[in-house]
Amino acid sequence: MLVRVGRTSDARQRLLDAALELFSERPYSSVGVAEISSRAGVQKGSFYHFFLSKEALALAVIDRHWEAQCEEWLRIFRQGDAVLPRLRALFRATADRQVAAQVGTGSVTGCMFGNLALEVSSQDGPMREQLQTIFDEQISLIEAQLDEAVASGEIALEDVHGAARSIVAQLEGLVLFAKLFNDPSQLDSLWANSMRLLGVQTAASEAAASA
Repeated sequence: MLVRVGRTSDARQRLLDAALELFSERPYSSVGVAEISSRAGVQKGSFYHFFLSKEALALAVIDRHWEAQCEEWLRIFRQGDAVLPRLRALFRATADRQVAAQVGTGSVTGCMFGNLALEVSSQDGPMREQLQTIFDEQISLIEAQLDEAVASGEIALEDVHGAARSIVAQLEGLVLFAKLFNDPSQLDSLWANSMRLLGVQTAASEAAASA
């Protein structure tokens, strides 16, 4: 049932929640304002009280989703003294999220940022710029971890930025494969591949991760 929007209504939050669900399930271009409003239980006319356009809503969804994901990454990176176990915990959390999506919906949903990037990569505009910024921030977060690992002697690495960029690219690529094949096990190789990128022997990295 559609509801009227009052000053104390949570309609804006419900629109954000509905859009996040729909953008995770289907291509952005196939989702319309009417469908978002319907899922949120908000009158379509009230949508524009909160957002000027579907793109404005999408930008707010992207911001909100990155805020939550960034918080999760930082929480993981605060754990323990060594860097490699933190990276492995991040990879495991990523894989677990795809497994949970498959269990809950029957399909691996992939990464919303990656899904949207594929759609808007040939277009100029604020969504493309916002996604570029988020991926740059992801690289910076990984780079800070690798810098710490180099400083502590945990790894030896010359091109830290390049390695961080490669890890983020691989993370996104394998999540895309998991979605394409509807198979979260596509992410199983992420750890070993990343250790090769960092020049770490698999046996040593296994020992570090289990310490």
